[in-house]
Amino acid sequence: MKLRWKIKQPLFKYWAVVPTILILVVLTLYPVLQLVRMSVSDIEYVEGQMEWTFVGMKNLRTMLKDSVVPVAIKNTLTYVILVVFIESFLGLILAFLVNQVKRFATAFRAILMLPLLIPPVAIGSIWRLLYDYNYGAINKILALVGLSGPAWLANPNLAFPAVVVVDIWHWTSFMFLIMLAGVTSIPVGLYEAARVDGASEFKVYWKIVMPLMSKTIIVGMMLRTIFAFKVFDQIYLLTSGGPGTTTEVISMYIYKVFFGQFRLGYGSLLALVLAIIMVIFVIVYRVTILKVGKEV
Repeated sequence: MKLRWKIKQPLFKYWAVVPTILILVVLTLYPVLQLVRMSVSDIEYVEGQMEWTFVGMKNLRTMLKDSVVPVAIKNTLTYVILVVFIESFLGLILAFLVNQVKRFATAFRAILMLPLLIPPVAIGSIWRLLYDYNYGAINKILALVGLSGPAWLANPNLAFPAVVVVDIWHWTSFMFLIMLAGVTSIPVGLYEAARVDGASEFKVYWKIVMPLMSKTIIVGMMLRTIFAFKVFDQIYLLTSGGPGTTTEVISMYIYKVFFGQFRLGYGSLLALVLAIIMVIFVIVYRVTILKVGKEV
């Protein structure tokens, strides 16, 4: 009996994950295959039934001729790059500062976490009121100092930055938590040894903390990039992609194609393209993590 258990024991860890793998296959692989199938089809509802017609590369040719797609992809990439880098930088700075605080550290952490706890729908509604041209608090404050506030969300030059500001206010808390976890995991003895050797605070963080934090920073940026690509609710509530296509991101355009134009096949192709772009970013992050791991 003991011999049989010793033989089966090495295989137990594989059998233990089989149920999880099966669930992931059903809940992940099947929807992906269905999305691929939809992307090469035209789908119509006839008398309550879905009729599928295989169209091959027709939806791809439509995408290549669609003037909105390049704008939406450009806006999405610009949005992702801006929010990820700014939020990562702010989150890292806040983590360093809070880690140095001895008194009221718990209170500071709780305050900085608050934006992350508010639902995106509520955030979109609150900031829409703040940006309001006639009654918004921002323009009211500007009026107190003799300045005339613009129509933030209706101005093509200001709408996109205004949306980015809302995202930074909301998601910097997320990056702060990840960075704080990385900073607090570094042994205190390393700081003290470096200071004893005469290193300045800047060198302590640049030469010691940053190399040790590199993996944490990259993982945090990867997670934030994935979330940023899927942004929808805040932009929907603030601008709905306007004015014009100034804030039209790819997720917003997919929504309009699906539920506004009811072009399920074409919308599926756009969703597939978005997924491919996200996978490319994740692969780049993964390769970077592996390179950093070899260097550290």
